[in-house]
Amino acid sequence: MSTRALRTAASGMYAQQINIEVISNNIANMNTTGFKKNKAEFQDLMYQEVSVNPLVTDASGIRDSGSILLQVGNGVQPGATQKIFKQGDITATNNQFDVAIQGEGFFQVKKTDGNFAFTRDGSFKVNSDGKLITSGGYILDPEITLNENTLGISISRDGSVEVHEVGGHSAVVGNIQLARFLNPGGLVAIGDNLYSESEASGQPFIGTPGSEGFGEVHQGFLESSNVDVVEEMIAMISAQRAYEINSKTVKTVEEMMTMANNLKRS
Repeated sequence: MSTRALRTAASGMYAQQINIEVISNNIANMNTTGFKKNKAEFQDLMYQEVSVNPLVTDASGIRDSGSILLQVGNGVQPGATQKIFKQGDITATNNQFDVAIQGEGFFQVKKTDGNFAFTRDGSFKVNSDGKLITSGGYILDPEITLNENTLGISISRDGSVEVHEVGGHSAVVGNIQLARFLNPGGLVAIGDNLYSESEASGQPFIGTPGSEGFGEVHQGFLESSNVDVVEEMIAMISAQRAYEINSKTVKTVEEMMTMANNLKRS
């Protein structure tokens, strides 16, 4: 029984260690553009039936009283980490290549291996070929290409990109499209502010910003992280206290085992 209590308390300490790691990652990315915070989820382990007072003594001796069974748990285990896709604050940057999404949707980019990835980070740049790319160098899809005569661009709420050229000429060179998922929480974070689709997220739906449930795009703005520092600090204190209590449980069980060993010797 004592070893079961030790294992249970140890599982609680490990679970809170994972919880702290998730919280620390959230806090570390509080200034990351378009970052969505994680939440650790936990599950209780299998239960064991334990007999309570299975025998009683009467005048005729010891007889079976019909045991009472109690369920005793074996601890906790990390179940999953859930991405919370709550809208982050929209911050003005006055940079013509910065684009924020207000509402649902992701920018679709093409990776070097030809596969697609998705991001909420709209801090775009222009590469040597005149194409709009992310900070990590991934090309926006569909591609938006600027020429050497471009003086500036205007991006409307529906994603239409208009180029202003030397001589006062203007022309629409493409449209920024968004992707959305039936279950965005099932997306897999792969770093560089990117997500990849999975069986849990389902396949992306591609559409025009501002229509059919897609959010609008805002030029000259960026979406901040949705991490609330106060909430994360409270969660960290709670996890720290839970870890401390589990460690005290280990110490208490160790003291009880020591007392039991001393009784056997006496």
